[in-house]
Amino acid sequence: MTLTRRNILTSFATAPLLLGLDGLIRSAMADNHTGTLRVAVAKASTNLDARDYVAQFQLQDLIYEPLIRYGERGAPVPCLAESWSLSDNDTRLTLNLRKNVSFTDGHPFDADSAIWNLKLWMGVADNSWINASKFFSGVQKIDEHTIEIKFTQPVSGLMYELSYVRPVRFLSPISVNEDGTLKAPVGTGPWIVQANSTSGSSFIRNDKYWGDKPSFSGIEITVMPDSRSRVDAMRSDELDIVGGAAALTSQEADTLRRAGINVITAQGSMTMVLSFNTQRNPALAEKAVRQAIDVGYDRTAVSAVLFNGDAAPAGDLLGPTVPLSGTRHDAPVRDVEQAKQLLENAGWTGAPYRSKSGKNLSLELLVSDDFIAGSKVFGEILQQQLGEIGINVTVHSVDHASRHSEIPKREYDIAIFQTYGAPYDPFGSVTLLFLSTIESGSDGKVALDPSLDPLIAAATEAVGVEAQLAALQVFYDKLREDVLYSPVLYPPTYWAASSRVEGFNVPPTDTEFPYRGMVLKS
Repeated sequence: MTLTRRNILTSFATAPLLLGLDGLIRSAMADNHTGTLRVAVAKASTNLDARDYVAQFQLQDLIYEPLIRYGERGAPVPCLAESWSLSDNDTRLTLNLRKNVSFTDGHPFDADSAIWNLKLWMGVADNSWINASKFFSGVQKIDEHTIEIKFTQPVSGLMYELSYVRPVRFLSPISVNEDGTLKAPVGTGPWIVQANSTSGSSFIRNDKYWGDKPSFSGIEITVMPDSRSRVDAMRSDELDIVGGAAALTSQEADTLRRAGINVITAQGSMTMVLSFNTQRNPALAEKAVRQAIDVGYDRTAVSAVLFNGDAAPAGDLLGPTVPLSGTRHDAPVRDVEQAKQLLENAGWTGAPYRSKSGKNLSLELLVSDDFIAGSKVFGEILQQQLGEIGINVTVHSVDHASRHSEIPKREYDIAIFQTYGAPYDPFGSVTLLFLSTIESGSDGKVALDPSLDPLIAAATEAVGVEAQLAALQVFYDKLREDVLYSPVLYPPTYWAASSRVEGFNVPPTDTEFPYRGMVLKS
């Protein structure tokens, strides 16, 4: 087995030594290799501002860096902070910043520039979904390379939050105009934006980068909205990487495998779930109806059709790769007779579709292939299988923009959602997808139930890992017992790499671009 950053980095305690060895290897590679990595993505990222929730995470990851990176299974890895310590009952965080680091415009990364960045988001009301912002008390400069952040109480998931992409990462203070608008996307990262438009983006290597320099000189990213075009370009050797942000379906992955192209299948960190809008459709306000749906469809069949069987059926909100994901449960198995009996007992009778008190048991399912590839097919499976138990399902298929409009307005009966995945989970999904008092924008809510709010508050305010897990488990159990959602699958991640690519490693989060450790053969 080839040693890589991903499979040898097992704990923070060993990280500095390993990164030092890795750095020597990567430096030698950078001195002897050039070339441009050719990548396709599904949509453009015309706004790369680290403060805005617009661009693809993976492109921003090339430019901007965090204080701490999210390692394997959430292990904290030093980045712009070399080390850190917590004191005063974990309410005071002291960060020792890396020395001799500059933004790519030459401005130094130091205590002043770090504090300037932190104040852009910490303590800002719109960012209260981030615990570090919600409980922020103040930040001060200790010396040129040491800062201290104070919180009103211990922050659950603090190390995860400091690895987020936006709005947490650092941009050059002189890259912003006096009115706050961005002059250019400038960070401390290993890549510099050379061009960016609706047709694509190009990056050149930052040869003054403080850390492990990439082993090739450039990245060319082409926007290809049509997935078939991306597959054809890979087969004709016009691309080196497809996957991640430009997700491959299992069928497309198989097509590329049969063409002799290296396809990597990895366990993802997201969960596909069904949201029940109990406010819009009175039938869904009945627990028996939600229970019938939960056992009324076949997750294994959905996995086989959408992911060639690579996705594990889900029994919980968060997958096994996510920290603090709680007690593991087997996924519900389809049981037609149980589903029918649940509906009968609740007074829903008749055929082919059931009714009660003159109301038909009819539900509208919102799907979008632009959001999750294969959603429409999944909808058709639900339509057929739930129809067998007497529920009439209408599939409403929309594009990405329409979904972003209808989801926050809750203009659906059932909809397909995904959790945020690493590094945002568990607290990102728990707060943004369930907390009723916080705005989630176009992402919407999986369940809008104010009785969940105190449980979420208890989890985010718990001190210590054991207390956090115990409080989160109460929340998870409430979701499960009341069937406030339906877990579907833990989807995999597919990547395809050309024969030019050596050392491809799937990163620990879906927000990272997988260039680290990669070499391009000439």
